[in-house]
Amino acid sequence: MSTYGNLFGQPYRPVKPKVFVSYHHDNDQRWYDQFTRVFADAYDLVTDRSLGACVESDDCEYVMRVIREQYLTGTSVTIVLCGNETWKRKYVDWEIKATLDKEHALLGIQLPTLIAGVNGQVTVPDRLSQNIHNGYAHWIAWTTDPVFLSSAIQAARTRAASTRLIINARETMCRNRS
Repeated sequence: MSTYGNLFGQPYRPVKPKVFVSYHHDNDQRWYDQFTRVFADAYDLVTDRSLGACVESDDCEYVMRVIREQYLTGTSVTIVLCGNETWKRKYVDWEIKATLDKEHALLGIQLPTLIAGVNGQVTVPDRLSQNIHNGYAHWIAWTTDPVFLSSAIQAARTRAASTRLIINARETMCRNRS
């Protein structure tokens, strides 16, 4: 059996996971850009499916349906890039909720801008925090190592098999926090 090609002589390319990336667009765009430059372009590790622009509606249910149907469908994991103010963003909350509704894997990444308090704790979106603490979501520090990210994505996917651990009952944020 050859590892060099398939029956049609085409080179074998492993299927890369399709990933939705959630982040605070105003504050953390440069980290998102670096993430996609390093992982999507240079290493061909992930496919980005992030929202390019806000969905024009104040109707939470409509926006979440658009997120689920147009952005999360076809993905297997949502990566939440967590900076200092990510926890304040309603869209991030909605994207995490929609991810959990679909029982997809959830991976939080602590950006270098997310400052830990004296006890070492950081503030992340509440819905993400609950699912990290209960063992459903996976949490790592920022990395540019494709092997480490790949193993973190796999760990998140493994955890996602335990759907009974999902905590997703909290009310969705109606507006951004100040």
